[in-house]
Amino acid sequence: MSHELSRRDFVAAAAATVGAALWTDCGRDRRVSEPNVASALGTGYPLLIAAAALARSPDRGLRFYNRGVSGNKVPDLEQRWAVDVLDLKPDVLSVLVGVNDFWHKLTHGYTGTVEEYEDRYTALLAETRRALPQVRLVVLEPFVLRCGAVDERWFPEFDARRAAAARVARQAGATFVPLQAGFDDRSGSAAPQYWATDGVHPTPAGHAVIAELWRRAIDL
Repeated sequence: MSHELSRRDFVAAAAATVGAALWTDCGRDRRVSEPNVASALGTGYPLLIAAAALARSPDRGLRFYNRGVSGNKVPDLEQRWAVDVLDLKPDVLSVLVGVNDFWHKLTHGYTGTVEEYEDRYTALLAETRRALPQVRLVVLEPFVLRCGAVDERWFPEFDARRAAAARVARQAGATFVPLQAGFDDRSGSAAPQYWATDGVHPTPAGHAVIAELWRRAIDL
């Protein structure tokens, strides 16, 4: 484990996509708040990341939390940030948000623009820096695969939102995890549905890719 990851608390504040909670917050049991509990971490990439780190470093006292909520957009994160993130005082904070910020424009009448997404996301991480000056921020790139629910209506705006997430990461001094390129690199080995059945919600294989890219980006 790298020097930067010799800290104790990790929070996945993922707000990935709309749909069944089984997929979007990785099926976590929101009634369980304790760290390192499988049911609280869910069945996706937060569990895979936590399991690998806990097995590798049993003597470090690492604590992992998953605070993802199905269907969340950046405005939803703002409403619960103090309790779900700042009060935990994490040393490492990992955030995946952005798919709903576009998808809800197609399905729920949401009207948020790319500029609003970027500005509010930037402000949220700036607030985090002020409250937790030593926190290590990890921004995961929102991604989609061209199948299922993902059609030409998504583009080019979704690509603009991916670019906005990269700018947010730079502004915040965060580690950026380029998920879209990671999945695109695998497009020749299996159909898009293999990684995300509807183009949005990762399969077990898709979650494994996210976990691998996360660990690689922060040398875990």
